[in-house]
Amino acid sequence: MKISECMSKDVCFVKPDCNTYDAARIMCENHIGCIPVCDEEKTVVGIITDRDILLRAVACDKETKKTPVSEIMTTNVYTCNPEKDINEAQNLMAQNQIRRVPIVDSANKVVGILTMGDLAKHDKKIGQQNVCTTIQNICNCQGSTKNCG
Repeated sequence: MKISECMSKDVCFVKPDCNTYDAARIMCENHIGCIPVCDEEKTVVGIITDRDILLRAVACDKETKKTPVSEIMTTNVYTCNPEKDINEAQNLMAQNQIRRVPIVDSANKVVGILTMGDLAKHDKKIGQQNVCTTIQNICNCQGSTKNCG
């Protein structure tokens, strides 16, 4: 199965100068947990998650209406091409413990996003055990826990 058959194609994105408050509002309105950050040509330059907003803006007492997403986004973004096999994306997600992968064309322009939810939605086509293993590997802390007293 190709990634293009499983990914979400209707992708919201923001520009690096978008403020954190507006990015959070877009996430809330669209019921999503992340947004790719793209330049004028729709080239992925970063990604911002709800967790980034919480830990890198709110917890650091930054003014969300004045803080651009470029200050808190993740810049080392893993991406995949829509024509690749879904197993390649699953391996990338599992190995790097990432829940969402922007899908980009050959010019690095965002054309979709692949999430754990997308994998779960297509588990019968992909293989239920395969999807379960991927999700387990994404969420696994390798048996080590912190702050367990």
